[in-house]
Amino acid sequence: MSAILESRPRLTRHLVLNTPCSPRITPVMTPTVESRSLLKGCNEVLIHHGNEVYRLRHTRNDKLILTK
Repeated sequence: MSAILESRPRLTRHLVLNTPCSPRITPVMTPTVESRSLLKGCNEVLIHHGNEVYRLRHTRNDKLILTK
């Protein structure tokens, strides 16, 4: 379970519960990337991850679809 607390240009802060039984909450910083910086004006890019290739598409309905 996480909740966004604060947005920054490159980082987003989330609250993460350590365990279901633990009331303690730990802040975690997650890097954030704008989709336009990945797509660079294209509707589709290929992403190499390990030995796999993924396709990130920007649809006409302004949705992102990631497929293997």
